[in-house]
Order: sequence, then structure tokens, then C-alpha cells
Amino acid sequence: MSHERVKNVSQLAPCLVDSGVVVNKADMLRLLQDLAQVSYSHLEDGVLLSEGQGLVMEVFADPQQATLVANSTLYINVHSFDYLEIGKTVCEQSHFDLVQDNRRLRLVPLSDPMKEHLTRTVNTATLEAMVADALSASWDACLDDDHNFLE
Repeated sequence: MSHERVKNVSQLAPCLVDSGVVVNKADMLRLLQDLAQVSYSHLEDGVLLSEGQGLVMEVFADPQQATLVANSTLYINVHSFDYLEIGKTVCEQSHFDLVQDNRRLRLVPLSDPMKEHLTRTVNTATLEAMVADALSASWDACLDDDHNFLE
């Protein structure tokens, strides 16, 4: 029985909470695609090569394309990196380190995903209400036109 229990435990998927190393590309995609505005640091052998702020435009997985950081925009290809480290800065802010050999691209979110989600939800609800109002007004206009046509 204990052997079965050990066997079942070894089949469990990893669970990372606020820190850890992610090697699965699909998991890396899932973590990064919610990022919006970030500050980034590009380090090689621990030496800071560049840093700045930008907007994550796209996160994708394609072994034929590059990760691009330019003009305050980031196009991140998870295939450009061996793994992703999740951690916290000294200020207790989450960071995501994309690591490939001696190169590290650190991303620190500048936007709050909870606020972004609420804003998107509110914007979606507002847009849906506007569309419903427009459709209703259009139907009313059509009915008025039909009524005038019948007279």
C-alpha cells in the first residue's frame, strides 16, 4: 500500500507558490501572458547590460523566433530560455527571471493583475451594455420604420 502511495505522489504535478523554478514551456506561457507593464533588467554573468520599463505585447512559444525587447515593448518567446524562476524582490514584489545559461531577463510587474482583471471585467460589462443599448435602439428604429410603412 505504501508503495502505491509513493507511486501516486510521484505522478503529481508540481505546485509552486510565490517561488520556484518552472521548466515546462506551457507553464511559463501561462505565468507570463498575464503580464502587462513591467520593469526589466537584462543581466549576463551577473553584470547589468540594460534595464527599462515596457509593455509585454506578446508571450509565445516558437523555436524559430526571437525574444525581442525594444522601444518599450517586449515580445517574449519562452523557447529563448531554459527555465523561469519565480521569486520576490527585497521589497516583497514578485519577479520572474527568464534564464538561459549565464543570461537572465528579470521581469517585475508594474501593474496589478487583480486590478487589471477588475478593470477588464468592468470594461467588458460596460461595452456589453452599450452594445445592448445600441441594438435595442436599432430594433426600435426598425419597428418605428415598419409602423410608418404600414400606414
